[in-house]
Amino acid sequence: MISAISWVPKGVSKSEPVVADPPPEEEIQEIIASHTTKSGDSDNEVANNDEVVAQALNVADAVGKASTGSCDEITLALKDLDMDRYDDEDEGIEVFSSGIGDLYYPSNDMDPYIKDKNDDDSDELEDMIINPTDSVIVYACTEDEVSYLEVLVIEDADSSEMNVYPHHNIIIPAFPLCTAWLDCPLKGGERGNFIAVGSMEPSIEIWDLDVIDEVQPCVVLGGFEEKKKKGKKKPIKYKDDSHTDSVLGLAWNKEYRNILASAGADKRVKIWDVVAGKCDITMEHHSDKVQAVAWNHHAPQVLLSGSFDHTVVLKDGRMPSHSGYKWSVTADVESLAWDLHTEHSFVVSLEDGIVKGFDIRTANSDSSSDLSSTFTLHAHDKAVTSVSYNPSAPNVCIFNILVRISTDYVCILV
Repeated sequence: MISAISWVPKGVSKSEPVVADPPPEEEIQEIIASHTTKSGDSDNEVANNDEVVAQALNVADAVGKASTGSCDEITLALKDLDMDRYDDEDEGIEVFSSGIGDLYYPSNDMDPYIKDKNDDDSDELEDMIINPTDSVIVYACTEDEVSYLEVLVIEDADSSEMNVYPHHNIIIPAFPLCTAWLDCPLKGGERGNFIAVGSMEPSIEIWDLDVIDEVQPCVVLGGFEEKKKKGKKKPIKYKDDSHTDSVLGLAWNKEYRNILASAGADKRVKIWDVVAGKCDITMEHHSDKVQAVAWNHHAPQVLLSGSFDHTVVLKDGRMPSHSGYKWSVTADVESLAWDLHTEHSFVVSLEDGIVKGFDIRTANSDSSSDLSSTFTLHAHDKAVTSVSYNPSAPNVCIFNILVRISTDYVCILV
């Protein structure tokens, strides 16, 4: 199941990603200890296997007693099958071997049977290179109870010979719900290439997309103070200013590049300084789960938040004491998007399949006033889970090109 997708701007990724050093033994033990083991289940499984074996022996014994007349025939048949040596390894030539035994060489250079010694290595190296013209997508996925981030590379996207292939993946500890790409230089330099991940846990993890085989995020915002240990029931403790429930939405501020906004199932909106690794502001202006947040691209101090309480709230950082402006909608908010071509307009998609547009210039000082929408589209019969503008096509069909993704498996362009 794919639960979130983010684009990585062209030319941002390192052409040759760095391979992470193996973690020290202590860190490995900490990672293992942080994940709940199922040793009890394994013990039960072994016990069940013993019971099955014992039952089979009893059945075989009963069958043998019931058929004593044919005992000699059974003995001869078993002798032909050589069942006493059934588990022994064959000493002859194996069907799928070279006939001279399996040989292991530490490197391809020492193996006389490999003609082109660098062929595999060169192919792998070529696949790992990301060109400035390549498009890169990161999607969050869960498969067979394993959650991970998959980095996809799209070569020749503008030609008929487009090639899409997985570059590398990152295992994450919890079911992912949202992602946000950011270039804040968390490791020095001018710019980085990072992905923030919100999940069913109250923490936000930030991973370096230019590092392969990384086992730990470079930054963790909030979360549990300590992991619960098996068999010990203790009150749950959270880090200072952490969300206390799942993180449902994320938004990176492109102007103030160290700033990340988060929407939580704990009814809170938080503003984080990712460099300092701490929460600067916590807002509690919603009465139900907060599903989405979005910064205004033209006025980076302005933040929208949408909630399951059927409201969208605008807060302006230039007026911190102001309670904000509120718009009422007909259902749970699924997604928010500012019009990339004008600072005054935004759209909101809803759980009932409706998409509404609003103009913030209609807002007044009364934050509780019912601000009417500029347009309403009955886009789908089911929830419209995502909405976004095309940055290259302003003023198309009045409302620009709008892409909507819904649970009825239909994508519509407006």
